[in-house]
Amino acid sequence: MSYLNDLKLKIYEGYKVSGNEASALYGSEFNELLAAADEIRKKFCGNSFDMCTIINAKSGRCSENCKYCAQSVYYSAPVSEYPLLSKEEIVSSAVSNYESGVLRFSVVTSGRNLSEREISDLVGIYRAVGEKCHISLCASHGLLTYDHFILLKRAGVSRYHNNLETSRRFFPQVCTTHTYDDKIETIKSAQRAGLEVCSGGIIGLGETYQDRIDMALEIRELGIRSVPVNILNPIKGTPFEHNPPLSEEEILRTIAVFRFLIPDGAIRLAGGRSLLGDKGRKAFLSGANAAISGNMLTTAGISTEEDKEIINLCGYRLEKL
Repeated sequence: MSYLNDLKLKIYEGYKVSGNEASALYGSEFNELLAAADEIRKKFCGNSFDMCTIINAKSGRCSENCKYCAQSVYYSAPVSEYPLLSKEEIVSSAVSNYESGVLRFSVVTSGRNLSEREISDLVGIYRAVGEKCHISLCASHGLLTYDHFILLKRAGVSRYHNNLETSRRFFPQVCTTHTYDDKIETIKSAQRAGLEVCSGGIIGLGETYQDRIDMALEIRELGIRSVPVNILNPIKGTPFEHNPPLSEEEILRTIAVFRFLIPDGAIRLAGGRSLLGDKGRKAFLSGANAAISGNMLTTAGISTEEDKEIINLCGYRLEKL
């Protein structure tokens, strides 16, 4: 029996793959690695596929210096700038997505955090969405406090999004206006308030595959099961605009190893998926079982209708994970 299959069977019995084992897995025979990751996904998650959409509800003028992001005030990338959208615009978008079969809807705002007025407005918006439809509500509003999370929870939000982005080691190469521990504290505060957490990162920032593994281990340690995997889409005017693109093989190896590390998770293809020639289809047969559909924050995505076709072709059914 091969090392890879032996490890897969141990995972079936509840074993947790170590960082060293994950590093060894990364160099496994490519097709065997992808096939084993898909088998682990089927074992723990069946054919359920979790699809969500997002709305860029407040754009630009962000005080943080994340080197991949067009919305930062530190860089010259062209980006739309506008304050918090109206209740009518956000509620209408949520209802439209719900009627098209989307299970989760996330309101995303730029900036380190929100003002008390913006929090109050969003509480009213989330409650209004809940009155109009039964879509699951997610929120992504930066480094909020425990008291803010309590308000969001009471308003109907079930999940909070806060990406770690990369490993603790590499994070200072990506952002210096807040810290890795700021993110960890935010995640733990959201969990303490009773919210689920969605947290992953971006690959292609210049990190090593070991950085990706370390990030996944941190996510697993935090008890997070919704793990977005973004592929850097270099944006002109940001410090990472000249980063070389990752190969499809490297992207798929990363996704497969994440499945070994978090066997029961929703490994969610997110930003940059449109860079893949098949729009993620092979990844959905190599360990990934969730996606953000539609447009991303500052880049184009893949339409919900097209995604539903891809999901059906892969043998999935839409269900919340």
